[in-house]
Amino acid sequence: MLNFLNKSYPFNDDLKHNAKIIFFISIGVLVFLLLFQPVEYSSYSNKDIFYLITGLAASTFLTLSLNLIVLPSFFPKVFLQSKWVVKKEIIWNIWILFSISATDFLFYVKLFEVIDFSFSVVVRILLLGLLPVAVLIIINQDRLLRSHLKSAIRLNDKLKENKQQKEKLISFESEYKKDSLTIKLDSLILVRSADNYIEVFYKSNGDIKNQMIRSTMAKVEQTLREYDFIFRCHRTFIINVNYIEEITGSSQGYKLYFQKIDFPILVSQKYINEFKKLI
Repeated sequence: MLNFLNKSYPFNDDLKHNAKIIFFISIGVLVFLLLFQPVEYSSYSNKDIFYLITGLAASTFLTLSLNLIVLPSFFPKVFLQSKWVVKKEIIWNIWILFSISATDFLFYVKLFEVIDFSFSVVVRILLLGLLPVAVLIIINQDRLLRSHLKSAIRLNDKLKENKQQKEKLISFESEYKKDSLTIKLDSLILVRSADNYIEVFYKSNGDIKNQMIRSTMAKVEQTLREYDFIFRCHRTFIINVNYIEEITGSSQGYKLYFQKIDFPILVSQKYINEFKKLI
């Protein structure tokens, strides 16, 4: 139970969205009072009925505005999404119910100068306060559902994209056609400059293979520019960050180590900030 209460719960801090919710809930309360008449109107004049209906709708509007717009604006640290949990959401909804009901009671007392309440009036006003809270909970659940559905669609698209990238073939064209190399993108480990050649290290059937190709690092960089996990870390190295095994520091920058590669790869000062952001 405690684990459930301490689970994270996204607080709705979209003030523009909340303003729309407050407006429509207040209109809904007004319509509800007109149609269903939860408070007995027969003993009141038309003027009192008008004041009662508009006053209760207005008190709902003002109380929701205070709770959903004013308080989160003035005390943003209290309503941080990163620290909001189920327990806080439950307490928050109880507080909103209490504040709406209390405001309705105060308005009712002021309007009719009533001191003693019948049990039925108390229950009706509490239920009237419960109505906007119930609508808020439904709207929040709908918001979460829509958010999770959109997130799931994005994640599925990303999974498909990753699968396509893993299966995608890339070609390193050589000035000598017989030396050209075509491999799966996912198998590329790194490319090293070697005078007028490049040396491509890649994984094949569990082993690390390498091939010299008559080409330039500029051409390689152009071929691989669209893939965010391929990174040029040095004038002589282009790497696949997914294969990094270990990172150590040196006076020149970082040294990267790859499994079954018997030499370190340098990250020069020029690329350090970009490398840290990427990692």
